[in-house]
Amino acid sequence: MPRINVTDDLGSWMSLQPDMAPGLVALSDAVYAKSKLPLRVHEIARMRIALANGCEVCRNARYAEAAEEKLDEAFYRNVLDWPNWSGYNTRERLAAEYAEGYAQDHLGLREDNEFWLRFRENFSDAEIVDLVLCCTLWLGAGRTMRVLDVGQTCSLTMSRKAAA
Repeated sequence: MPRINVTDDLGSWMSLQPDMAPGLVALSDAVYAKSKLPLRVHEIARMRIALANGCEVCRNARYAEAAEEKLDEAFYRNVLDWPNWSGYNTRERLAAEYAEGYAQDHLGLREDNEFWLRFRENFSDAEIVDLVLCCTLWLGAGRTMRVLDVGQTCSLTMSRKAAA
């Protein structure tokens, strides 16, 4: 049940601040429609933050293109075991490591020079900024929706094709 007086859906809470909401909507559009990251890299980072946030709608959201991108339930089931599960490649593991650090210990992540060497060997600066902006949306909006307890029973199917 929402902690504020709104309809329990994904977006009604933003209607309470109509001058501010378009900024969040624009960031969301950029993350889902304009990210250049491979979908599996995008998804492991999104899901790692969803798990850190405890946001149910985020945890349960899936892409319509899941099958063609090899985003099966094993992919999602193993996100917390990203360092060990053999189904993730190096870039996917690095995205999960970044997302986890960003969500749980951002100052430690900043100081982890060994991580940054590995990260920059595998991602261009533009890809790093892409991932950073995506994680910014997921961490902030996911935590907001969880704290306000809005949209937690909603189902969400996303599509890059529809957004493109």
